[in-house]
Amino acid sequence: MFFDASVAERQLQRTWFKEPGLKIGDVRSGSSLPQCVKLERSELLALHLDGDVVIGGFFPLHYVASDPQYSYKTKPETTACSGFDLRAFRWMMTMVFAVEEINRNSSLLPGVKLGYQIMDSCDHVHTSLKVLFSLVSHSEAENTTEEIKTRESSTCLYYSPVPAVIGLASSSPTRAVAQTLGPFNIPLVSYFATCTCLTDKQLYPSFLRTVPSDLFQVRGLVQLVTFFGWFWVGTIGTTDDYSLYGIQAFSDLFGQQGGCVEFHLTISKSSTVAEIQKIADKLQSSTARVVVVFATEGQLVDLFSELARRNVTGIQWIASEAWVTASRLASPNFHSLLEGTLGFSFPGVSIPGLKEFLLNVRPSPKPGMEFVNMFWEEQFGCKLEFQRDNAGVVEKPLCTGLEDLRYVYSSYSDVTKVRISYNVYKAVYAIAHALHTFLNCDSVGPSRGLCEKHSSFSNGQFLQHLKIVNFTNQFHENVYFDSNGEPVPLYDIINWQKDSTDEIRFIKVGSYDGSAPQRQQLHIVKDMTVWTKGQSRVPLSQCSAPCPPGSRQATRQGEPKCCFDCLPCADGEISNQTGSTECIKCPEYFWSDKEKVKCVAGVEEFLSFYDKMGIILVAITLLGFILTTIITIVFHRFRYTPIVKANNAEISFLLLLSLKLCFLCSLVFIGQPSWWTCRLRQAAFGISFVLCLSCLLVKTIVVLLAFRANVPGSRGQMLFGTSQQRILILCTTAPQICLCTGWVLGAPPFPFRNPNYQASTGKIVVECKEPWPPGFYLLLGYIGLLAFVCLLLAFLGRKLPDRFNEAKFITFSMLIFWAVWISFIPAYVSSPGNFSVAVEIFAILASSYGLLLCIFVPKCYIILLHPEKNIKKGMTRKCCR
Repeated sequence: MFFDASVAERQLQRTWFKEPGLKIGDVRSGSSLPQCVKLERSELLALHLDGDVVIGGFFPLHYVASDPQYSYKTKPETTACSGFDLRAFRWMMTMVFAVEEINRNSSLLPGVKLGYQIMDSCDHVHTSLKVLFSLVSHSEAENTTEEIKTRESSTCLYYSPVPAVIGLASSSPTRAVAQTLGPFNIPLVSYFATCTCLTDKQLYPSFLRTVPSDLFQVRGLVQLVTFFGWFWVGTIGTTDDYSLYGIQAFSDLFGQQGGCVEFHLTISKSSTVAEIQKIADKLQSSTARVVVVFATEGQLVDLFSELARRNVTGIQWIASEAWVTASRLASPNFHSLLEGTLGFSFPGVSIPGLKEFLLNVRPSPKPGMEFVNMFWEEQFGCKLEFQRDNAGVVEKPLCTGLEDLRYVYSSYSDVTKVRISYNVYKAVYAIAHALHTFLNCDSVGPSRGLCEKHSSFSNGQFLQHLKIVNFTNQFHENVYFDSNGEPVPLYDIINWQKDSTDEIRFIKVGSYDGSAPQRQQLHIVKDMTVWTKGQSRVPLSQCSAPCPPGSRQATRQGEPKCCFDCLPCADGEISNQTGSTECIKCPEYFWSDKEKVKCVAGVEEFLSFYDKMGIILVAITLLGFILTTIITIVFHRFRYTPIVKANNAEISFLLLLSLKLCFLCSLVFIGQPSWWTCRLRQAAFGISFVLCLSCLLVKTIVVLLAFRANVPGSRGQMLFGTSQQRILILCTTAPQICLCTGWVLGAPPFPFRNPNYQASTGKIVVECKEPWPPGFYLLLGYIGLLAFVCLLLAFLGRKLPDRFNEAKFITFSMLIFWAVWISFIPAYVSSPGNFSVAVEIFAILASSYGLLLCIFVPKCYIILLHPEKNIKKGMTRKCCR
């Protein structure tokens, strides 16, 4: 199996592969084998293993890029980077381990030897592109011609450019490399680049990854932060794509969930001391005690060192997956600062055999072992003897290379639960399985179970096979890529906790499954979680304390929505949760309690017999009824006396009866309205008063006719005798009876719980609702008409020549009646709730007392106190002078 030479040549010659070192290999004449691309060896450091298929690998073994400083001897001895990363070296050695494991596996790629060409990206864009150019220009220039011919006769894979590249860690270098490899369909499988931007298949058609996109991590982080009630946070990031896209996505989604970002601080690639101090000052003065950090461990060392120097504590750090398991930051220098850190990490596994493999690594002066030598010197803080410069003085102690890694604990040897290393492991196996399928390694034929190595192919063909790879590894995980070239979004939630030896351990306290339904994605055990400063209680981070139940938030003008004042809910509204932004209006007929935290059934209010006002009105009513009864008894006792007989005693008794009814009808207005009381009250009131006024009208007419007749027994009195008086009373009362009957039958009043008064009192007024308001006003209008006629006739007879002029007393009673009812109408309309009922009762009682006192009390005064005047002559002014 090999790359098609024509395809490779066309691709390489029209791109950045056009370098002086590029050569096209010769092919023996008559050979049926296509030509192969042969490239010169680069001058950059690399860890190399020959193989039929050579996989490229980029790892950030150093995390600070600097100007190139090469020692051009026979081999390069230094790199243009500094700050060796032990964890990244473990990632690299995991790739080596996986390749060797596959080569020992007779069932995977039988007959095909995998090789690797691993280089240091320095976690930098320019360095990554430089090593990419070197990688694709790789050839085995040091082999002899015979060796080349021997290999050429068997397979051309040895001289092919790499079919796939595993890398990189950071998103910015990954974007640059992926965009470069994309036009050539050379797969780039990343183990740590999580930027959402890399999902764009138009820009990065050959990019795949064994790590989920940051989109899922951001969603999980927002759920995590809001789950603990943190809506006031700060963010820290860097200038690379990973941080920029991650922070932007977090801020947008966090804002949609009601959160606020107090500040965003940026750490540049080469921050000065002053810039770091400025960031530290902001963190110390901020009110946000939860800080979300999207950055790599190397970018955070300076800031965390400054914060540790200042002994800053009390910040709850939320870590992205890039540094949540960074052992370098878990050193004792940062314990007080970073204990309790919480963040997302990839699921971890324990790879069998990996620990022993890592512990058996040994340095060597041989070419290609430079990275291992750098690791050894970094791990033991020494200088290898064979690396010593004879012309100079060694500042570090010398080491022999025989030191034992088992006695040194570091992030390199900590493989209890590897995470990113596991992503590297899966990437190698994904490529191997894709090759296995593509080379028909399982076919039955002449190859007898071996892979078909002589099949020609282009990069695009292998990329398609890699995209559809699907297998289950030894950890029972189904490894595959979705349409975006990404795996299933699974995360562990990691908490930084101290163990019994006072060392920081990365403890799993929960998980996040981005493919699960929304409410089932986040799982966390709060009781297992340790917070900043070792606290067991969830820390607070808020601009303003959440408003207690019974109040709502009122945003301060010009400030974020998380900074607010708390205002009590208005009457009739509640908030039964802490931090409510709005008060909820209680349903109809319900009212807020004193604390404004729950709605209670409104208190029904009506004029009760047990209220003070009700008791007073009942007492006045009974008093009026009793007085009327007493007067009736007095009149009946002295019914044959002149003052009683002077004006038709029958009409007087009927008038007293109607006054009793007027007093008693007020009782119907007291008490809880019911179906029968609502129908009875206005009808009883209207008919009683019309009957009373009809009697007064008849008495007034009788008085006028009696005093205007010249001779007693004249024709005027005969025309208006007892029968006529009864007919007039019946005729004037009948219209009111018909009106009330039609009103009650056609549109009867009914009990009604009026919520309109609830907004101010919290009480529900139970009243009688009148569906046809004109009925009540017609009733009052007819009463007013009779009262006006009575007043007019009585006024005309007020100066009649009689010592006991009854017309004068009727006039006074009608004036009182009119004064009462003219005042009643506006008072009735404007009185709220049961006060309108009290006003109507007061009008009934006042007018009834007015009639009783003005008409009958003077007569009783004469009957009981001055009986000498109760004679026929006493009725004239000439008597008793």
